[in-house]
Amino acid sequence: MIFNFGTGVILLVVILLVFSVRVLREYQRGVVFQLGRYWAVKGPGLFFLIPIIQQMVKVDLRTVVLDVPPQDVITRDNVSVKVNAVVYFRVVDPQKAIIQVVDFLGATSQLGQTTLRAVLGKHDLDTLLSEREKLNADIQKTLDMQTDAWGIKVSIVEIKHVDLNESMVRAIAKQAEAERERRAKVIHAEGELQASEKLLQAAQVLSRQPEAMQLRYLQTLSNIAGDKASTIVFPVPLDIIAPLLEAAKKRL
Repeated sequence: MIFNFGTGVILLVVILLVFSVRVLREYQRGVVFQLGRYWAVKGPGLFFLIPIIQQMVKVDLRTVVLDVPPQDVITRDNVSVKVNAVVYFRVVDPQKAIIQVVDFLGATSQLGQTTLRAVLGKHDLDTLLSEREKLNADIQKTLDMQTDAWGIKVSIVEIKHVDLNESMVRAIAKQAEAERERRAKVIHAEGELQASEKLLQAAQVLSRQPEAMQLRYLQTLSNIAGDKASTIVFPVPLDIIAPLLEAAKKRL
């Protein structure tokens, strides 16, 4: 009887040890409750719990990649778009993540959806399409401030897709085409202005030197003569004809 009792005690102790031993990996922490009250955060490695009296909830400290489903967003200029994003976050305070919120994964997901709509709704469509990095930073900052009470750190927020309806896509294409035409006209006008300034400078130089003007006429005549035109009309300046006319009058 004594042997059987001692064996039972030993067996009971072994069972208690088996159920009290806990091993957590490097990226895991255990929030321990003793008789329903928070007691400590354990891990990583080997530690012991008192069966029945102490319970543990595991928390993963690795970065979680959360896909925010497409959200209907109305921009500041009243354009309706669908936007989805991805959120990278991790638990930095296991105690808060377990005690302060029922389901920190679900809560972060819902908060990410509402924050995405709220932040993007403050900007117009052009900003949404051209300044994603700035919007990503604004969403990340806003979301991180709200999840800090849950012991969660939001590190990165990236907008993945911005879906527009067909009519808006056509309108944006027309706007881009009009912008390209405007730039082409501006460049052409600038070229004409520069050319006119150079021509004016050349005319001023030639007007100060009549000989240069005559040489320019002769050069122009030579260029025209090289063409295959059947008829050439070339204006002769009066300063060239005047001496000839005066000589003819004297002879008369």
